[in-house]
Amino acid sequence: MPVLQPSVKFPKPRPVRQRRSAISRVLGWTFLLLFAGAAFSAVAGFYAYNEFTAPGPLDAGKVVVVEPGQSVAQIGEALQRSGVVSDGLLFALMAQITGQRSRLKAGEYAFAKGATMAEAMALIASGKAVTYKISVPEGFTSQMAVERVNASEVLAGDPVPAPPEGSILPDTYVFRRGMTRQKLVQDMQDAQARLLEELWAKRKPVPVIETPEQAVTLASIVEKETSRADERPVIASVFINRLEKGMRLQSDPTIIYGIAGGKGRLDRPLSKADIDGDTPYNTYRIKGLPPGPIANPGRAALEAVLNPEETDKLYFVADGSGGHAFAATLEEHNRNVKAWRKIASAADAGEPDAPAPPAADGTAPATIPAPDAPATPATQVPLADVVPEPEAAAGSMPGTPPAASETAAPAAPPAAPTVPADQVPKPQTKLPSATASKSAAPATPGVAPKPGTVLMVNGRKTVIPRLRP
Repeated sequence: MPVLQPSVKFPKPRPVRQRRSAISRVLGWTFLLLFAGAAFSAVAGFYAYNEFTAPGPLDAGKVVVVEPGQSVAQIGEALQRSGVVSDGLLFALMAQITGQRSRLKAGEYAFAKGATMAEAMALIASGKAVTYKISVPEGFTSQMAVERVNASEVLAGDPVPAPPEGSILPDTYVFRRGMTRQKLVQDMQDAQARLLEELWAKRKPVPVIETPEQAVTLASIVEKETSRADERPVIASVFINRLEKGMRLQSDPTIIYGIAGGKGRLDRPLSKADIDGDTPYNTYRIKGLPPGPIANPGRAALEAVLNPEETDKLYFVADGSGGHAFAATLEEHNRNVKAWRKIASAADAGEPDAPAPPAADGTAPATIPAPDAPATPATQVPLADVVPEPEAAAGSMPGTPPAASETAAPAAPPAAPTVPADQVPKPQTKLPSATASKSAAPATPGVAPKPGTVLMVNGRKTVIPRLRP
């Protein structure tokens, strides 16, 4: 029997569309975000790099202080406020990215005109802050040196007192803003201690210089006696020879220090009363070295004392050229004194070819009497060489020194060349009458005109200067 086919057609089943898994969806969005982030970062990085390397807004050099303890954000803000960088936040971000964040150092920095952000960051990371200088010249007293330190507005801390005389090494000291005054002075003292230790180890043994302190004391006198480096070893030899023979040093700078102390100078010439004064530093009256230094000697003066030349010299006097003439005997010294007098007298007379005498600033004895020196017009004496008494035997006390009218050395330059003295002339005969002159009354051996007296030479008044043998 035939099978009947159904007349109704059933539709075919539709294919089922599978949904993406959650993981694939996350990965897709992540990739999209990363792509967008990369694109943004590229744009931002390009902008940041351009800003980081582009010339900065400064139209002139400027100094900015990076304070201790500031964060990188605070540093960036300070730089933006000062006009060094255009964006302080970007500065902080780039410091983090480049790894410079932990290397930034406090200090005072000088930024050049148009400095880039990269250059500003590198400068702060290098620590090359602005430096300042204070110079202490040779021959400055400790008080004079500390006055410069205390006057600095860059240094920090309270004013400091003057350290012991001779404990500072004259030099130029470099420091940065914020260093304390006490630290700088301590550095000066440490430098002197190191130098003295070095030179003492290499010294030439001298019986009269037994300790480093004695070396500093004598070196301070040498420093004040001359500013010429070639003369220091010879002058040191003169003083050492005098000490070994039991002769007084008779150095004017020691008298000045005994009167002025750390001030280091007088506002007037030395007088006879000063030289006759009783102070522990008056080497016209005391034997041996004074109780301590009279200034801070430099390296050259210390070397001269610790390695003096071997000479037989005992005297020196100005030679009219800024230096000194040295002598081993009293007779030779008297000839040098006579030569100096001739130069000084010619200069006083205004002779056109006469060399000018050294200024009365410690480089030579002055040619005018001291304020309290006697100058009686009625007692005029012939111009004669000063002839001191014969040299005292070893161990005996030299005669009373003649007066000196040398002014104190100025603060700068510190060196103040002067002339040491030995014996003093003592009048043995009555002075000539008031009408005597050089031509009418020649010098009498053994007769010494009183320093500061006025005499007539060819109708012109001349004052006998005070000289230090």
